[in-house]
Amino acid sequence: MNDYAEPIARLIDELRKLPGIGQKTAQRLAYNLLRRPSEDAERLSRAIREVKEKIRYCSRCNNFSDQDPCNYCTSPSRTQEIICVVEEPHDILPIERTREYHGQYHVLHGVLSPINGIGPDDLKLKNLLERLREGNVREIILATNPNVEGEATAIYLAKLLKPTGVRVSRIALGLPVGSDLEFADEVTMSKALEGRHAL
Repeated sequence: MNDYAEPIARLIDELRKLPGIGQKTAQRLAYNLLRRPSEDAERLSRAIREVKEKIRYCSRCNNFSDQDPCNYCTSPSRTQEIICVVEEPHDILPIERTREYHGQYHVLHGVLSPINGIGPDDLKLKNLLERLREGNVREIILATNPNVEGEATAIYLAKLLKPTGVRVSRIALGLPVGSDLEFADEVTMSKALEGRHAL
């Protein structure tokens, strides 16, 4: 005998496929949706359908967008001389929140991970190289995550881009503001020392 009615079980199974959603959270979400008015469920369904129908990759930077090229690529207030390379579209948001970066972006949609079978051909690099050939870019900022895959991807990209003559830089890594040295692990402390600057 099934613990749930079949439609509820199917909904829970689908919700569990989302990242960060386990069995208990999927159950809570399913029952919350059941308690809400039908209009709420219909709006959620429409929003999901609309995202799948209208959102696509920007042909220049690979960001998700409802227009091509995207807002970042077409904005007259952004310089085309600097491109910040990130792993995923959601990595753009923390950079934008600083209100200090006014360049363009390039989204790889992944990182090198031989253990997971992800190599250079699986990353979205072709249009980055095309943008460099246009001759407007003078710096590439590598903003991949500070983990093994992110570091490997940054090193690979630095070697790939070096022959182009464009300056390649890496975001500084190290201690977060407000933390104590005693809680820093060796890798974080090492990166903080490497990224030190003169005062």
